[in-house]
Amino acid sequence: MFAAGLIAKGYAEVGDGFAAGVIVALAVALAYVALGAAGAEAALPALRHAPKAAVGGLLLALASGFFPLLLGDPPVTHRPGPGEHVTTIGTLELFTPLLFDLGVFLLVIGVLTVLLHHLARSREEAAR
Repeated sequence: MFAAGLIAKGYAEVGDGFAAGVIVALAVALAYVALGAAGAEAALPALRHAPKAAVGGLLLALASGFFPLLLGDPPVTHRPGPGEHVTTIGTLELFTPLLFDLGVFLLVIGVLTVLLHHLARSREEAAR
């Protein structure tokens, strides 16, 4: 929940997709420490989708960064622009930096979770 708050309020206050991804990855690391590799993967079955999350996040971040090129604008130009109407859900403003942060969030979670998985598996193999 804290990570979701960081993404939602990243432009009004301190926070962003990278920090939110690191927080979620730390929670996954805590599960690996507390439960071991097999226990963490049994308790958190979504961990097997970490490589897909990393690739999806990378593609989303790249797409949101380079989409303005199709419109003749420089890369990473915010849409909607200054003075244009911004769609909102409650107080959350939906614009391209939010998509970029979601992409970075997924990329960080995916990469760090895969790294944790490989480190935990190599430690178990070395213990045998």
